[in-house]
Formats: sequence, structure tokens, C-alpha cells
Amino acid sequence: MSTIDIIESRVRGFIADIQHPNQKKKINSNELEFQLRKLLDNYFEMDGYSLFYRAIETLQAEGQLIPIQNNQYNGKTPALALYYWVNIKVQAAKWDRLEMMKLTDQFDFSYYERHPQWQTKDEWNRIQKVYMFLKSSQEREIVSVEERSLELFGHEKFLIDSVSFSDGKGFLARIGIAEDQLKMVNYGEPFVFWIKQGKEMKDIQRVLIVENLSFFHTSIKLLEANQLDYEPELIIYGEGTKIERSFSFFFRMFPPNAYLFYYAGDLDAAGYGILIRLIEKYSDCCIQPAIKIYRKMLGCLEQRNDQKMGQSQNLKYRDLFFQWFTEEEQALLQQLWQENKRIPQEVLTIETWRRWL
Repeated sequence: MSTIDIIESRVRGFIADIQHPNQKKKINSNELEFQLRKLLDNYFEMDGYSLFYRAIETLQAEGQLIPIQNNQYNGKTPALALYYWVNIKVQAAKWDRLEMMKLTDQFDFSYYERHPQWQTKDEWNRIQKVYMFLKSSQEREIVSVEERSLELFGHEKFLIDSVSFSDGKGFLARIGIAEDQLKMVNYGEPFVFWIKQGKEMKDIQRVLIVENLSFFHTSIKLLEANQLDYEPELIIYGEGTKIERSFSFFFRMFPPNAYLFYYAGDLDAAGYGILIRLIEKYSDCCIQPAIKIYRKMLGCLEQRNDQKMGQSQNLKYRDLFFQWFTEEEQALLQQLWQENKRIPQEVLTIETWRRWL
């Protein structure tokens, strides 16, 4: 059994013990995770919190857990609601097997055989709507996820807002249908960017992505003064983890080219994760850390501060990030990690930059 399955199995066991046949029960997600940590000696080595988060999201998508919306969170990244309702044990309404067989030319119902609690009237109605769409899909145009979601399920957020529509998250996976089969695309979010004065879109080759707003503005000043490392023609404000959702928008806006992307973020666990996930998700692009900028940040070691509360410290992301640096630099980065310290990007100002001019 994989580590993902182990964590999910444990969490499901906890929830099953709590479930009541007649009334909802309230749980504290921090207490639930604490019980899980006590059972697993290697919890942190396996990046247990990330797997715990996925398990809670899965149970929420299945409708077994409902987050209590009171603006209280568990203090970790990514955040979970602090409290959840555990739904009552539901006796699922069984679907007519003959009717299911009529739709097997489009759907695989094996998930519903394994999880009969999903054999509900609402779920069957959704499946029928999708089936009718697929029969005429060749005649349809490509639209956004929100537009198709409104057409088929009555609300534009059904497939993307798991808080308001717990049935929506995972629906396509349950029926084994990909987004492109429904002739819909998830458009990337626009991002803030700056093109060097005098340059046009066709001139862009080097792109610098920066995590934080302050350094975005500092970078613009340095670029226009011809003092910015890598001499990029374009600077993108990544806005933290938002760049992971918005990066695909780049390829809708700018012409095809062999771009070289440099990324510079905070020297902390979250910053390492953003970069490595971008590299992994967009493996056909040339994305690498802006080493020269990170080295300047390491030169401001005296301005280090405490890691943000609740940051998930993923060892895989850390090691993949560290390998880009020299042994001496890795020793400094390791020191920061062991001290639970970080260097925010804001150490790089117009004034501190002058040290390296």
C-alpha cells in the first residue's frame, strides 16, 4: 500500500468511527492530524501533512466532510478549515443496473460500484446530462470550464468551487471523463507583467518571474537602469503560489519562442515548492532559479527571520532546490533550514542592490 493510501485509509477509519447514523458530528482537523501523527513514526519524512490534506479534500469531495465556514483555519499551508461536520452514514439509493449498462459506451461505472454512497439521484441526473452532451459533442465549440459547468450542472462554479459544491470536485474523475471531452478549457489567470521600454513582444527571450510585489517594482527600476541580473525583456509578478495557476496564460498571450525563464522567490520552504512545481509541471519549458538573485539574498543573511507558521516543509522540494547551488551555498541554505529561518525577497531593495554594483 502506498503512503497516500496509508494516510487516506487511516483518515477514513477515523471518520468512520465518528460517523453517526442519525446526526452530524463535529471534528477538529488539528486534533485529527495529531492522532494520525501518533500512529505514524515516519509522518514528517513522508510529508504526511500534504497527504493528510489530500485525504481531507477527497472526503470533502465525497460529501463525507463539510467544512464549517467561520474563518477559522488550522494554521498550516495549504490551509484546511479548523472544524468540519462529519455527515451521517447514508444508505445510498442503488441505480438501475440496466440503465447503467445503457451508458457504458461512454462511462466506466467501476468507481460507483466501489463507492455505492455516490449512487444518488442528483449524481445520476448529472451523468445523464453529460451523456447527452457527449452524443453531440462533435458539433460543439470549445468554451471555458465555467461556461460548460453552468450549461450542464446549473452553476458556473460547480466543477471548481469545492467549498460550495462538494459534489463537483472529483465528478469528472468519478465518471472517467476528461475536460477536453466536454469541449471546455480552464483558462489561465492573467498576471501583472512589465516589458522593458523599447521592447516588443517579438523581442522577448528572457523572462524573470518574481514572487513578491515589492521586488517586482524594485526589479522594474533596476531593469530600466540596466542593472538587473539576466537582462530580461519581461518581468512577471508571480504573486506567490498564484503563478502556478497563471503561468499557462503566458502561452496564450506571447508568441511561440524558445523562452528562458528565471524564477526568484523567498528563500523558504514555500518559495522552493513554487519553483520546483513550475519546473515539474512545465517540463517542456526552460525554467531555472535566478541563482544570481538568490546569491544576493544569501548575502543578506543577517536579515533572516522565522519561517511562516504552518508552512509545509517538503524535503523533496528542498533538496531539488539546493542542488542548483555550490557546496558552500548549500551549507548556508541548510543552516537556514535547520534554524527554521528564511530570507524574504524584500531584503533586495534599490539600496541593498548597490552592494553588488
